[in-house]
Amino acid sequence: MTPATNAPRTLPRTCPLCEAVCGLEITLDAQDHVTAVRGDKADPFSRGFLCPKGATLGHLDEDPDRLTAPMIRDRATDTWRAASWQEAFGVIRERMPQVTGAYGNQAAGLYLGNPNAHTLAGALYAPVLIRALATRNLFSASTADQMPKQVSSGLMFGDPLTVAVPDLDRTDYLLMLGANPLESNGSLCTAPDFPGRLKALQQRSGKFVVVDPRRTRTAKLADEHLFVRPGSDAYLLFGIVHTLFAEGLDTVRVPVRGLDEVRTAAAPFTPEVVAERTGVPAGTVVRLARELAGAPTAAVYARIGTCTAEFGTVTQWLVDVINVLTGNLDSPGGAMFANGAALGIVRTRAFRLGRWNSRVRGLPEAMGELPVATLADEILTPGDGRIRAMVTVAGNPVLSAPSGPRLADAFASLEFMVSVDRYLNETTRYADVILPPPRILQSPHYDFALLNFAVRNYARYSRPLLPLGTDELSEAEIMARLALAITGQQAQPEVDPLAAVDEFVIAGTLHKAGMTDRRGELLGENSTEQRIDLMLRLGPYGEWAAAGGSRPQARRDDGADAVAEVGAADKEPRVGLNLQVLLDNPHGIDLGPLRPRLPGLLLTASEQVELAPEALLTDVARMHERLGDDAPAMVLVGRRQLRSNNSWLHNVPPLVGGSNRCTLHIHPDDVNRLGLDGHAVVKSAAGALTVELEPTEDIMPGVVSLPHGWGHGDSEQTVARAHAGVNANALTDDSLVDAPSGNAVFNGVPVTLTPA
Repeated sequence: MTPATNAPRTLPRTCPLCEAVCGLEITLDAQDHVTAVRGDKADPFSRGFLCPKGATLGHLDEDPDRLTAPMIRDRATDTWRAASWQEAFGVIRERMPQVTGAYGNQAAGLYLGNPNAHTLAGALYAPVLIRALATRNLFSASTADQMPKQVSSGLMFGDPLTVAVPDLDRTDYLLMLGANPLESNGSLCTAPDFPGRLKALQQRSGKFVVVDPRRTRTAKLADEHLFVRPGSDAYLLFGIVHTLFAEGLDTVRVPVRGLDEVRTAAAPFTPEVVAERTGVPAGTVVRLARELAGAPTAAVYARIGTCTAEFGTVTQWLVDVINVLTGNLDSPGGAMFANGAALGIVRTRAFRLGRWNSRVRGLPEAMGELPVATLADEILTPGDGRIRAMVTVAGNPVLSAPSGPRLADAFASLEFMVSVDRYLNETTRYADVILPPPRILQSPHYDFALLNFAVRNYARYSRPLLPLGTDELSEAEIMARLALAITGQQAQPEVDPLAAVDEFVIAGTLHKAGMTDRRGELLGENSTEQRIDLMLRLGPYGEWAAAGGSRPQARRDDGADAVAEVGAADKEPRVGLNLQVLLDNPHGIDLGPLRPRLPGLLLTASEQVELAPEALLTDVARMHERLGDDAPAMVLVGRRQLRSNNSWLHNVPPLVGGSNRCTLHIHPDDVNRLGLDGHAVVKSAAGALTVELEPTEDIMPGVVSLPHGWGHGDSEQTVARAHAGVNANALTDDSLVDAPSGNAVFNGVPVTLTPA
């Protein structure tokens, strides 16, 4: 760990605030305060790119409203007080077993928020909590975001983490639906400087087309923007599939099963039929199909706007169906699969959907978790298995999940609740104990999840820039000690609970790899770093990678081959990755462009891409039945903002204001038609809000847009409270989900507007 010094210094660090994984250079003064943040020009992946969020990392790191000690709530007075770690874990050790002892393990629930995907502790130690709780009531932000993509990938490729991403740096044609990377910096597509990569596509005479009900910043950069009715993307894609078959434009280059079934399913969705549903002219649908088939290379990419819709999983499936039919899946310049450097979850069985179902509504399990849209049901509905205690980690579902006010009522009814969080916020206010992690700069960083979705293979590890104080615990140690307390156990003075967890994992992994004799070779200042070293050594570029296949060599950020010395006497050049290689290359290592990986990557029983999964064909039948439904007069969609990240950057002064406001985008024609002025009451089946209007021609008539993550009126965060906004999820309905995945529906929500 880098110790504190008495001199200013500039140190490299990976930004943890979004999926772009940009390299930063952070300047600290003699008192360890951040004085400057710049993009790291030596990072071979981000090359100095920096967005407003990354530039304000110091403000977030030193937020005066962040919690610096455990907090305990007195339920009788609803007041908070600071406590010691010993007292906080003591309360958990007493109260959680009381609940599970009285009602059983299924009375406990766990919610993991979005930041867990951006922290090393969330990636490595959340499973410890899951094992300790021993419950099926697991929930996360995944089912309010990307679960349709993971379900469709699991059904098609056998592994929900086998997600194809557009090969941005080599493609000639990109069709993008429901994505706004100039605001989001990319999602399920790790690509620092996404804007620069899109401009480079155009500069090499390529083309990219955006399909979106809003003329977003990304749409304005595009060569073509097409307005589409919210929630109808699956119909548009089916029209393209229909045309590819009808005109004999299909070219399949990967092993597939179910081609005829897809052809049959697409038959009713002619360009003329889907034009009525989508608002995209039939001739345009045909042209898109021809352009995708005729381009030298092409990729289709769709993100959160399409995932959080009624037919989200079918949409994501059709994205990859088109990539297959145009010969662009697993092909340079098409949609390809990244190869993360660290050994992740090793699956040996094909993905299965719905291994169990939720107690109240029977919604399907996916990837070991249940839909967050039914979390309130599981808390509020009496009966065996009712959740009576919750653990939340780095999440604010009261603002981010559907029917937010109902979920707040549910949390208020719990008998016990624990939150691991840096803030007292709209969700953690209902906890009995809050355990705050340390400053961001006191934590190590490696992007285990996000680098599996990168548009170029790459690795970078950041050690903590600052040491922990005497009364501080790392987030990893908090998770390990929490797991003990949940089961009623107390950490023994002579046993380091974090080291015990790591040793258990290390020993088991080495045993499975047949390398138990190599335990002493692992590098690292602590057990967490030794786990990282092990994952790198056993990964696809690693020193201990499986014998028998050639390994691409790591390259230093200056372009030279990376060399890791395994011993003073050996000095073998060009060995594979280990922790020391990344420490020697703190700006990151370029591992080369994406390479074809099929069929070896497939885990399907057929060892082919399953083009026609039964669960999706069933939902296609439901789509067909909906063709005759009348479209609502007005629908609500969400909105990404460049200087915001869900609900947790609204307390950073430089990021609040300007375009980063909670207003309702509405077309001027709708303002005039409805007789609105300044503010309006927006009402849905779930609730009503009074919102400030922001008329703009950048949105379709009949569509309104409200950003996600606001509603801080009662917040303890001073800046957020001063710019409170409204909670969009007071309007979304937790009874509406995408059928195959259970993902919440946030886009295409029917609403009415009346003068305020």
